[in-house]
Amino acid sequence: MIYVTKNLKSGVVIMSTFPSEESLRGIALEVVVNKKICACVNYVRIKTLYKWQGKVEDSEEFLTIFKTTNQHSQELKAEIKLRHPYEIPEVVELTMDDVSDAYMNWMMQSTNAVS
Repeated sequence: MIYVTKNLKSGVVIMSTFPSEESLRGIALEVVVNKKICACVNYVRIKTLYKWQGKVEDSEEFLTIFKTTNQHSQELKAEIKLRHPYEIPEVVELTMDDVSDAYMNWMMQSTNAVS
């Protein structure tokens, strides 16, 4: 087992919304399976209300939570922006300030962030 301290490596959550499950799954599979820059992707269907180009939009989207290490956050955000179907995608990074050692170790192993 690999032991890390939270001060040396930290995790991040990157949130985004997608118009369909199909659109997010393509990115999710790429970043988790092929590129290994994301340990886990959670998603759930949500209702969204916002104003876009002067019109009120009330639609369904998929809130998507990408979990990764700070080492891979920039590459992951770039991949999401590159492949996202929206003209202006939501890409929000939240720092994981308090993560269990076991979960952080799993994220690092899953993303090849172990040195």
